[in-house]
Amino acid sequence: MNKPSHDEPTAAGPEELRGQVEQTRTELSQTVKALAAKTDVKARTQEKATHVKDRAAAKAGELKDNAALKAGQLKAKAADLAHQTQNVLPDPVKDTAAKTTEHARAKAAQASQMWQEKAPEPVRHKTAQCTRLARDNRKMLLAAAGGAAAVWLACRNRKGRAT
Repeated sequence: MNKPSHDEPTAAGPEELRGQVEQTRTELSQTVKALAAKTDVKARTQEKATHVKDRAAAKAGELKDNAALKAGQLKAKAADLAHQTQNVLPDPVKDTAAKTTEHARAKAAQASQMWQEKAPEPVRHKTAQCTRLARDNRKMLLAAAGGAAAVWLACRNRKGRAT
């Protein structure tokens, strides 16, 4: 009754017809799977979230490496400037600086002793923990302080241009 269209080849025999039916089923199955994948919002969202998370982790690693590099460069530059300053300063200024440093250390030791005597034990314990944490993460704290200073300067410069 229905004539086959000119686009579709006609089967010469039952075996060829079975092969065409199987091929059509395979293509239809692939099409259904592709449509199902496109409509699976949860899976697509998770895939996108994983992709964004991976990109963020890579960027964070890159920023961490850059911060460590910059911190090393700044540390070297500060040491160089300190050395240059030491070479330029006259001896009386160096002596005064040494005395002032020693006086500041003595006052700090005195304040520390007073703190140990007067502060409650839980407060001293928490302060010691924070001090250890700061020492262990010195580079990260310096990088964060540098970043905060850069943001502050950028905001300050932006406000200066706006007025």
